[in-house]
Amino acid sequence: MPPSGLPEARQHRQVAESFGTDAARYDRARPRYPDALVRRIAAGLPGPDVPEVLDVGCGTGIAARQFRAAGCRVLGVEPDARMADVARALGTEVDVARFEDWDPAGRTFDAVVAGTAWHWIDPVAGAERAARALRPGGLLAPFWNVFRFPDDVADAVVGACRRALPDAPFDVTALTKGALDAYRQVCARAADGIRDAGGFDEPQQWRHDWERTYTRDAWLDQMPTLGAFTRIPPAALSDVLAGVGAAIDARGGSFTMGYATVALIAVRTETA
Repeated sequence: MPPSGLPEARQHRQVAESFGTDAARYDRARPRYPDALVRRIAAGLPGPDVPEVLDVGCGTGIAARQFRAAGCRVLGVEPDARMADVARALGTEVDVARFEDWDPAGRTFDAVVAGTAWHWIDPVAGAERAARALRPGGLLAPFWNVFRFPDDVADAVVGACRRALPDAPFDVTALTKGALDAYRQVCARAADGIRDAGGFDEPQQWRHDWERTYTRDAWLDQMPTLGAFTRIPPAALSDVLAGVGAAIDARGGSFTMGYATVALIAVRTETA
């Protein structure tokens, strides 16, 4: 997460708002979340009939559709109208707003979830807004997909980025080899925000490990949707993709990515 200084905060917001540049690719290429995690969250909701879920930073509705498939009614909140348009076209109702500014207008929910989005939100203001929107016993449940490349593919990504982006504004090695450590810090920051906001029991962490096998074309379709690559010059991105594609070709045209989906779960108390 960037520090709170104005230039870093502005850059942070610019990256957050860059994903809608190619919203259709984002929806097509980004991985889904483990169904076991979605079912586990849905099973713990207090709603007696059809649980009401608020999906914060819903993007194109990837997680929202999974919660709908699990029997929930879902409303999304998304600041980027381009992403929201795709989500609506695929069946998710969406309010276009920054979550910190969003008005629940008296509506209450059994869960506030956020799929790989809570790190774009102020952790205290976001938790306070979630507490206002949740029924007692409801869950605040941000979660993140964290990937781990095989070592040889990680080395290829690092090499391609360093050749094409010698002044890259991100830590390439951390992107490829240290993502889980980085997300531990993200979870710790989110948990501190929940504690500072009040209105929740002590947050708990859940983790689901899984794998996905990518063909060369599937990974090169997804890679430009990562925040590190959404704003780099097209020529440099093309060079990075060519280098990574060559490395995947050299290992037979595919590889298996290890994923950990890390969730932070906090129960809304009776008073908030």
